[in-house]
Amino acid sequence: MEGITARLIHLSKSLGDVKSLKQTKVLHQKAISFGLHNNIALCKNIINLYMSCDAYKYADLVFQNIESPLDITLWNGLMSAYAKKFMYSEALSLFDSLLQFPYLNPDSYTYPSVLKACGGLRRVDYGEKIHTHLIKSGFLSDVVISSSLMGVYAKSGVFVSAVKVFEEMPERDLACWNNVISCYYQSGQCEKALEYFERMRSTGLIPDSVSFTTAISSCARLSDLERGARIHEEVLRSELLIDSYISVALVDMYGKCGCLEKAKLVFDEIKNKSLVSWNAMIGGYSQVGDSKSCIDLLVRMNEDKIKPSSTTVSSLLAACAKSAQLQHGRFIHGYIMRNNVRNDIFVECSLVDFYFKCGNIALAEKVFKVMPKSNIVSWNVMISGYVSAGYYFEALEIYDKMRAGGKRPDAITLTSALAACSQLAALERGREFHDYIKQSRLTSNQVVMGSLLDMYAKCGAVTEAASVFNQLSKRDFVSWTSMIVAFGSHGKAFEALKVFDEMLQSNIRPDRVTFLAVISACSHAGLVDEGRKFFNLMVTDYEIRPTTAEYSCLMDLLGRAGRLQDAYEILQKNSHMKEDADLLSTLFAACHLHGELDLGEKVANLLIEKDPDDPSTYIVLEKLYASKKKWGEARKIRSKMKELGLKKNPGCSWIEVDKRIQSFVAEDKTFLEADSVYDCLSLLYSHMEKKEMEAVGVPYATYMQIVS
Repeated sequence: MEGITARLIHLSKSLGDVKSLKQTKVLHQKAISFGLHNNIALCKNIINLYMSCDAYKYADLVFQNIESPLDITLWNGLMSAYAKKFMYSEALSLFDSLLQFPYLNPDSYTYPSVLKACGGLRRVDYGEKIHTHLIKSGFLSDVVISSSLMGVYAKSGVFVSAVKVFEEMPERDLACWNNVISCYYQSGQCEKALEYFERMRSTGLIPDSVSFTTAISSCARLSDLERGARIHEEVLRSELLIDSYISVALVDMYGKCGCLEKAKLVFDEIKNKSLVSWNAMIGGYSQVGDSKSCIDLLVRMNEDKIKPSSTTVSSLLAACAKSAQLQHGRFIHGYIMRNNVRNDIFVECSLVDFYFKCGNIALAEKVFKVMPKSNIVSWNVMISGYVSAGYYFEALEIYDKMRAGGKRPDAITLTSALAACSQLAALERGREFHDYIKQSRLTSNQVVMGSLLDMYAKCGAVTEAASVFNQLSKRDFVSWTSMIVAFGSHGKAFEALKVFDEMLQSNIRPDRVTFLAVISACSHAGLVDEGRKFFNLMVTDYEIRPTTAEYSCLMDLLGRAGRLQDAYEILQKNSHMKEDADLLSTLFAACHLHGELDLGEKVANLLIEKDPDDPSTYIVLEKLYASKKKWGEARKIRSKMKELGLKKNPGCSWIEVDKRIQSFVAEDKTFLEADSVYDCLSLLYSHMEKKEMEAVGVPYATYMQIVS
């Protein structure tokens, strides 16, 4: 009998390379017929043979028919096979069964398989239970088991626990170091990842492909070209075979750091280019908006018979959106449809975003109309697209449709919706969003709260803006700037300057937008000297070179105070600014405000010379002449406008009633309540006329007889 057993065990080993289910079944049948179904060594081999043929039920059947499976190696073999085949639930179920046998204890070969299953299922609760077993049994000193435990915590996103396990390990191998470096990378702590990479090297361990890939990827996220290039040189010196993982990480790093020539050199050296490597190279060009190079790479991909993924297409569309290349993007859209590229939510959202960025709102709406709307992402891209294009009413309208469809807004939705309210000064609607933010417990979200602060600031609700500002646990320069704007634009200049001083004391570095807000606050309050002081501070201390926006604010500051000649002289001293239409327009408006005819005529002539078809210059000039009772000159301007066919652009305003926004355009009679509005307007006119006549001593009844 021993001879038969030996021959069957030898046969089971020889079948390992064949992977024949038929022959494995014959062997299994022989084992049963010879009464060897309880032989542990033979059963282990038969289980492995069934698993290699993906015949999991038969493998389990062999195991279940063993009367006394009291050999831990038998359990370990099946558990390991389950883990290798990604049958994680079965592995954990088997481990639970093992714990029911009082005379069997898990050993150092049991735990790695169980922990791999925990990590695969993201079962951190089960992992913590195993952790307790390991502490009691003393197995944590085993470097393989500790490394596997780290893997559970890392894959479950509990990075703090993973690092804690690492720090408590008495000895660490390369896999452990790779795990902890990966933990920091995955949690977004790339500086820490690179710190541990250096610590690992200082222990004398030689980095492998995993170590280098994670370190290079960390440099990519930090846009640290210098360190990334240094690690690249180290890889070359180490004589390590540069595999596809390292190559792709290098292409991605150089691409994200804007060093596209170097990225292309690495990319061209890859012999067998995978889809991931193509995506990395396209992603690099996409980041700088080079849509032509992206399309050239797509053509090469097709020649190499590599089918693009949704990531590829999204990067291509992002490049077209960044460069506003409508034709290139439409080509990609056509390519998607012709080649049946898998059209997931990200591709469709990229299409909508692309059309918005190119200013083609109609096509963005068309794509949105046919795409699935079960995901909040699709609604978000449409709302933010409308906001970025200046279609604020439509943004709020699409938000209402989303809510009517039962979708709950997230932080991104609310940020975009609040931006629309900011631009429309829709305070009541903004308050409605504030209530929802509190109900949804999003008050800790810094981006949402920053948008809420901006909305209150732009709607003139200074008290509410200050309340939100005081609630912020962390204040960035955007929130500080919003608060300065809120105070400054509503006549509270000294409060604005106080906030600016607190900002500097908090070691927050102001940018040009902050200085614009501060100078504007000074302008509103007539603090000319203070405004000029902050302008000079921006230029000298913070080395921010003024652009048209900053000079325009300075012009406004001087113009409001009537120091028009000073403003004009500043323009004349800056050759690159003195003929800027925006700056001239700001100065011209100030001339009209103060009735400065001579300088106003001079500036108006410069503006007309630059853009003779802009009606606003003629209109302001006519008003300036009229204010000085130069009726003949005013008539000439009106005649000139008529001759050129110029008309004043109709004014637009809106009002918010019961959280609903109604817009009005001059002479518009298309809205529902038009009759009531015009009746009310007529009544107001009559009251105004009556008051005006009474003020000059003419009885209103007499006036009505004259005009009738």
